[in-house]
Amino acid sequence: MLLGCIGDDFTGSSDLANTLAKAGMRTVQYSGVPTGDAATDVQAGVVALKSRSIAPEAAIEQSLEALKWLQAQGCEQIFFKYCSTFDSTAQGNIGPVADALAAALDAHKVIVCPAFPGAGRSVYQGYLFVKDMLLNESGMENHPLTPMKDANLRRLMAAQSVHSVGHVPADAVFEGANAITAKLEAEHAAGHRMIVVDALRDCDLMQIGAAAKGLPLITGGSGVALGLPANFGISPAQVPWQGQNGKAAILSGSCSTATRGQIAYHVARHPSLKVDPADVISGAQTPETVAKWLAETDGLPLVYSSADPDEVAAVQARFGADTAAEPLERFFGKTASCLVDLGVARILTAGGETSGAVVEALDIRTLQIGPEIDPGVPCLRADDTLVIALKSGNFGTVDYFEKAAKMLGQG
Repeated sequence: MLLGCIGDDFTGSSDLANTLAKAGMRTVQYSGVPTGDAATDVQAGVVALKSRSIAPEAAIEQSLEALKWLQAQGCEQIFFKYCSTFDSTAQGNIGPVADALAAALDAHKVIVCPAFPGAGRSVYQGYLFVKDMLLNESGMENHPLTPMKDANLRRLMAAQSVHSVGHVPADAVFEGANAITAKLEAEHAAGHRMIVVDALRDCDLMQIGAAAKGLPLITGGSGVALGLPANFGISPAQVPWQGQNGKAAILSGSCSTATRGQIAYHVARHPSLKVDPADVISGAQTPETVAKWLAETDGLPLVYSSADPDEVAAVQARFGADTAAEPLERFFGKTASCLVDLGVARILTAGGETSGAVVEALDIRTLQIGPEIDPGVPCLRADDTLVIALKSGNFGTVDYFEKAAKMLGQG
């Protein structure tokens, strides 16, 4: 294995695996830290953790365990992948995990770059934009678990990391890999260990990737991985895929602006059922009955708990943020298990927490990476009879669910 990757959630990990597979690397996504050795032909291993919103100490422990396994596979470089909207709190977990990995790898020029232009994320003068809006004006300020109230990555990282935070500005990035390398060295000499790097275009990410050759640790969104395979002499190649026929069902727990738009589009065209968190918590609405409805309903049925910020705030005020979130995650995980028992062959999920709960409930250990549905979202094969798509909340076009179901079935 050449490149070892640690993702802080399951949707982001599949996003990264998709990027690397498109660039020609033989890539496998692992759910949690594997217990045995990887296959000898794997060039990039992506260990997907569910560590984004847990306690920082637990996130560090899991990430270091993943690092130890990846090092045992012979990885020459480590990539710590987090969301392109830098989802975290003032306490972590991006900074604490990056610090721990940097210490373990003796890394002193650590790139921090969540940019993903293909999905509308760019970094300019150290500020993170979502399309034409600052991060904290994009809807991410209303995220129920990791509300992002600031777009200044240097300030966000400084609040989490024990290290000084530097910056490689756009004018240096536009000059190419050599200028980026020189600026990284200058920032390191000035005492900075975590270094935010601007990126507005895919070609910027390619140059950042070239400048990252030989660095023991890189951190960022999946976009910055675009240029890494070339450092190992690997060229882009078509991703092989064999789809799965059979019933499809959709589970959405994301409350992002993009997903709410996709739900509105889907509800107008397909059978849909909204889950009430109060009914889930009380047991009035059960995974078994919801799964039965999904399996028996014609077309492309959707079950969703997604809500607008006012509805989410009301639920959290009534039950508490954790009390409201955890039962919903368990509910979607159990619903997915029931769906598989009922013979459903294609499962689509929306939202990082929902996707993680589904993967864990189904005990999926490895995922075969297929073609890209929308930027950052690939088709995934879980086993001989099940294919899935794990969508981050903010990703995908308005007709994403229709498109994903179709692609999962194509062969």
